[in-house]
Amino acid sequence: MTTGVPPARPASGAPAVFAAARVPADVTLPPASGAPGPRLPVGPSVGPPAGPSTAPYGTAPYGTAPYGTAPYGTAPYGTAPEPVPRPDPLDAVADWGPVTTAAGVFRLVPVRLERDLRLITAWMNDPAVAAFWHLAGPAGTTAAHLRAQIRGDGRSVPCLGVLCGVPMSYWEVYRADLDPLARYHPVRPHDTGLHLLIGDAADRGRGVGTVLLRAVSDLVLDRRPMCGRVIAEPDIRNVPSVSAFLRAGFRLAAETDLPGKRAAVVVRDRAPRHAP
Repeated sequence: MTTGVPPARPASGAPAVFAAARVPADVTLPPASGAPGPRLPVGPSVGPPAGPSTAPYGTAPYGTAPYGTAPYGTAPYGTAPEPVPRPDPLDAVADWGPVTTAAGVFRLVPVRLERDLRLITAWMNDPAVAAFWHLAGPAGTTAAHLRAQIRGDGRSVPCLGVLCGVPMSYWEVYRADLDPLARYHPVRPHDTGLHLLIGDAADRGRGVGTVLLRAVSDLVLDRRPMCGRVIAEPDIRNVPSVSAFLRAGFRLAAETDLPGKRAAVVVRDRAPRHAP
């Protein structure tokens, strides 16, 4: 499944492709009713890419070494410029922490190019993903898309979704009210958007996309008290993606034309999210 991003959206406009984390064939996920359910055994689906870093995903504090610079604290005070605090329109996604879902323990880990580019590039070159994300090609194509967010103003944060210690999905958490989406559909202050793809074709179609969408939208609403709604805009042609959002507690708010696609705008509201 994939939700796509219009080409005119430089920082956050990519579709979402959903897959399921690798769940044994004899295990059935519970319906997406919000109940936590038992933890299911999940095997690895995609290993981390080869590279210089061997630390487990999510173990290094995000922000201790900004991309392309030396770690803070390596130069004596006064010998180097003090780092300029960056705005944080999304309330520290890196600190949201892990959540336990029916598919296992899950967390969002902000992307590091030197560690994650090879894996994300491989996912973007899957034809099912490329049909909606439009980022197939060499690593430089994916790198440019990621770098625009990593070096941007914080209104969109690209993340790996790590399930039971295995990176298996790519997410973009973005401020919908600061996004080009606001030119095409009414949004409210602090509305937060999601784009998602789940990487391996063998992991798709088993319900994990729904489980993770509910978990991540809960995280947004729990960690962002000013946010009243979580929004997504999958391509209306991407029926599996739209269905996953609806099963995860989103409602269909509208259909609208965005650059490059006809989108289903789906919304999960804060108020009724714990209703049965």
